[in-house]
Amino acid sequence: MDTFTQEGEAAVVQTLPLFEMMRMRAATTARRHPRLGFAATEPGTGMRWVNQFTHTHRRLGPEDREVVSPNNDTVYSNAWLDLSEGPVVIESPDMGERYWTLGLLDAWTNPFAYVGRRTTGNRAQRTLVHGPGWGGTVPAGITHTIRAAGDDVWLIGRILVEDDGADAERVRALQAGLRLVRLDGADAAMRVDTVLDGRDTRIPAPDLYRQVVDAALRRNPVPEGERLAWPPAAGALEAALPAVYEGLRNAGQPHDLGGGWAIPVMVRTHWGDDLLTRSRIARNFIGALGIDEAMYPTAEVDAGGEPLDGSRRYELRFAPGRAPKVGAFWSLTMYRRSDCLFVANPIARYSIGDRTPGLRHEADGSLAIRLQADDPGPGANWLPAPRDERFYVVLRLYQPHADHLALRFDYPPIRQA
Repeated sequence: MDTFTQEGEAAVVQTLPLFEMMRMRAATTARRHPRLGFAATEPGTGMRWVNQFTHTHRRLGPEDREVVSPNNDTVYSNAWLDLSEGPVVIESPDMGERYWTLGLLDAWTNPFAYVGRRTTGNRAQRTLVHGPGWGGTVPAGITHTIRAAGDDVWLIGRILVEDDGADAERVRALQAGLRLVRLDGADAAMRVDTVLDGRDTRIPAPDLYRQVVDAALRRNPVPEGERLAWPPAAGALEAALPAVYEGLRNAGQPHDLGGGWAIPVMVRTHWGDDLLTRSRIARNFIGALGIDEAMYPTAEVDAGGEPLDGSRRYELRFAPGRAPKVGAFWSLTMYRRSDCLFVANPIARYSIGDRTPGLRHEADGSLAIRLQADDPGPGANWLPAPRDERFYVVLRLYQPHADHLALRFDYPPIRQA
């Protein structure tokens, strides 16, 4: 590899998280504010509202195709914070005893702070978030203060919901209580030009990539201790962008747990100097939270190393007292390998876990889950698989205990039944 190529690829590996975060901002912010109207009267522009929550009000199902490997446990509350004009206050209502979290990611994809059950509790609160240049006085009534490293922050909220009926309505009322305001209580909403088409997930053109990264760098300085490799020499991006984007897509580097299980993402609050992994996650798993909040062990093969396939029957058995250890809850979710989406099935079950009604333990306390296309009969804990298709499963662990965090937990392999 010549020096010219090395320089271009190093610059892209370092800055790709910035570009992808700005692409997500374009894709997940709203064109319309409920009171202030459209951010722009002309359709097709990149004008969007920031400092405004958008919500999903039901759990996702097989008909939802926008997000790959979605969860079937929570609804989402999403917002992008723009701190360039001063602090923003997150107002959140009393959540009762329910699991909830608002994860804050900086523009470099570092999951640097949380508001929610694990960190700040479930009572009503007002959290002040400010950028690096703010030195004002924290007013009375603020329960927590968070300092962001730059002006752009992605706020990804998850709220546990037990069903799509009465409990979903209760959660909808809680979501309505989430607000973003200024220090004086005024609506914090701002218009921004995102520039990008967030739906376009192709490898970006060099000129667009440079424009977006330059703008993001002005608002979000390189993390402390990191040497900026930007901008590359003229023309270097043209060759580097496809090489890096394609290379990261195909370079899976999960943490092997044994027994066919692996964890694709292992971060706490900051990626540190591991720029390659940071870039890989931004390309393939953007928005990942830190492992103290949630872990996602994933299995694509059985105990013999063969790909999981709906033409076969499988069992996942947790020995007595050896079920996942969590402070909140756990679930096992089924996905079709071909499109990474839920599997439609006659019992409308897309995940199974410690909250599943009627979950049955064996006489000795063990827990067996059947993974197969055909109904295994009464009394079985069944997670339906796609018929004659490959699949994979994700074991979601919310507030995992120390054995999981230290990678000491013994994950049982999935065996053919």
